[in-house]
Formats: sequence, structure tokens, C-alpha cells
Amino acid sequence: MPTDVAIVGAGYVGLPLAVEFGRAGRTVVCIEADARRVEAIGRGESYVEDVESAALGEVVSAGRVSATGEYAALGGSEAILICLPTPLSTNREPDLTVLTGATWQIARHLRRGQLVVLESTTYPGTTREVLLPILESGGLRGGVDFHLAMSPERIDPGRTDYTVRTTPKVVGGLTDACRDQAMELYSACVDSLVPVSSCDAAELTKLLENIFRSVNIALVNELAMLCHRMGLNVWEVVDAAATKPYGFMPFSPGPGLGGHCLPIDPFYLSWKAREYDFPVEFIELAGKVNQNMPYHCAERVALALNDVQKPVSGSSVLVLGVSYKGGVGDLRESPALKLMELLREQGAAIAYHDPFVPSLREDGFELDSQPLTDEVMAAADIVAVVTAHPGVDHARVAEAAPLVIDFRNAVPVAGGRVVKL
Repeated sequence: MPTDVAIVGAGYVGLPLAVEFGRAGRTVVCIEADARRVEAIGRGESYVEDVESAALGEVVSAGRVSATGEYAALGGSEAILICLPTPLSTNREPDLTVLTGATWQIARHLRRGQLVVLESTTYPGTTREVLLPILESGGLRGGVDFHLAMSPERIDPGRTDYTVRTTPKVVGGLTDACRDQAMELYSACVDSLVPVSSCDAAELTKLLENIFRSVNIALVNELAMLCHRMGLNVWEVVDAAATKPYGFMPFSPGPGLGGHCLPIDPFYLSWKAREYDFPVEFIELAGKVNQNMPYHCAERVALALNDVQKPVSGSSVLVLGVSYKGGVGDLRESPALKLMELLREQGAAIAYHDPFVPSLREDGFELDSQPLTDEVMAAADIVAVVTAHPGVDHARVAEAAPLVIDFRNAVPVAGGRVVKL
């Protein structure tokens, strides 16, 4: 069946986009490798926290959104949007295996006049240097026979104040005509569009957005470690600095960075910069500082236990929050997992509570979320607040637990049995 838009990858980026296009009256087919997701979309059941099943069900029942595992469905679409993961390899280098594999499939079904847009976060040059040659392998020419553009996703899982429609969207094209074609497409479901001169500029824009946050978080993380040495409260210092009405933007320290973008994007840019013999030392240093935070937090847990004459080995640690940020169940690159691994290696008995992650089957853990009762908290030697989820009564945690270490400044009291980062 002919469709307006085909979206390759119906995850946390692709599914919200499909629903928004459907709401705008466009017909969308999602190409998804996971058969369970295909079936869920067919039933109108959302598996993405930012998409309500009612919203998905409405556009599915109206015949505007469907899903399949077959790339042949691309042939009937005017536009193909690629929303696939671009992780790092074990050597912390870009891994485009999933992206290039899908692009070869797209090339097999690409027809004259179609628009292809990459939404995945990646290094500058990916669209032009990697995707374009694959798409042209069948004889069609980019910018002549088909349009090619790059418009990086700007999805912040769990956020409700900025949505697909209300978040300005950056768009760059292989040619001006390619960019204009993509702008026309997105105008149906995005209120504000930001044109840039090229695909490379769009790719670098996305990296800059996230590296800006990474660098500033690294700054306050390093400050938090210094404050611990100096006996100062980093949260007090940051809050006081934030009263300045100009020239300062507050960032919060924590146990490390998680999610798909912030821990990964600095490495994408530093890898690309090496091609130009240009070391991005400032950016790489920020990545190292943030990667070190779980180790620092493990040391802080050990020091807190030592203060009550307990070793890490044999102590029970209850971790509050294992997802990478509050309000979501996303475990990608979560610093909680690294912290738990480090404590387990030191002989601690690990348990956790997370209302968004009912079970944990990663990194060698086979755990289920514990109920956050007074009895469970009292039985732990130390409770570590690693991710501050909404709805968790952190004041009650301070009352019920024998010892608390708070890495998110979520507990409203400090001192006594409550230790802050």
C-alpha cells in the first residue's frame, strides 16, 4: 500500500515520529526488525514511555500507522527516515554496523524521486561519506535522482514540555533542493525548522548540543570530587553560583552519564577529529572525567561504610534507581550498572529498587526490583540514591535506612546518617 513516510527503526526516536506524522494526517509504515514491536504496533500498544498507547492506537486504527519487518514496503513511500542506533564499539569507536546494514537494504528498494533522511546521531560526514555511496550503488545519483538529508533527532526520554512537534528541528541536505524537500516533509509535524548548509553541519550540530552538556557536567563532577576533599558541599556551591543572573548556567553532578547520546557523542567527534590531526583534548578530558564518576562513587560508598565500621565485602547495598535518568526505564550506558558492578567485585551484596525497571538481566545481574518498604531499607547496610525517580519518597528513605549516600541530592536532609556526593 502506498505510504507518505517509511520510518526504519521504531524505537524511542522512530515511534514518536511515526505517531506525530500520523496525527498530521500522513500515512506511515514502520520498518522494524523486532517482530514483537511489529505486533505491538499492530495492536496499538506502545512500548516506548514517551508514547501513550491511546495515541498510538488512534493513528493505527485510523490506518495511518502500520508496521512490518519487510524492507519491500519502502518502495511505496515518498520519504524514508532512518532512526537506528549508532553505538560505540568495545574500543569506544563508532559502530555503524546496524546503520550500514539497513542502508544496503534501503538501496535495494530505492526508487527515483524518493527522499532519504538520516536521524541517527553520528559523526560529521556519515551521511555524505557512508550512506551516499551505498544508496548510489544501484545507479541512482544523490541530489539528482533521489534526495538525501540529515536531520538529527532531538528526543529527551521522559520529557513532556518539549515534544516532537514543539522542539525545533535542524535540517541539512546533500544539496539545497534536498534540504528543502526534507523541510517540506517535516513541516507537517514540527512547528519550527532550522535549515543548515549541509548534512555535515547538521551532524556536528547534534554533537555540539550533547558535548556542551557533557563538558559542563564533567566540570561540576570534578568540582564535586574536589569539594569532597575540601569538606565543602558542592550542591550549596552550585546553587549559590546559579543566583548570578548572567554568565552562568547550573549543571548538576552525579554518578556519571547515561543514555544513548551524552556518554557516546564526545567519542564520535574525537574519533572524527583524528582524521584531521586535531586532538579535541578538552572534549576527551570531559569524557574521561564522566567515565570516572562511578569509580569515585564506589569509593564514596566504601568510605561511608567505613565510617560506621563496616567493610564493603559482606555489606548489603540497596541501590535506588538503575536507569540512566529519572522517570524512564532506559538502561543504556547507565552509570548505576557500572557502580553496582564495582561494588559487587568488592564483595557487596547488591539489591535495587526501580519502579521503571522491574527486572534487571544485564551485566551479569539477575535481579528483580525490591519493594521500597521500611523493612527492606532497614535491612540494608547502606542505601545509595543513584537515580532520583519521581514518586520515590526520599525523605522516608532518610528515616528508614540505617545509612544513606545520596548521589543526586534527592534526599531533603544532610548530615547524620545521610551522606551527600
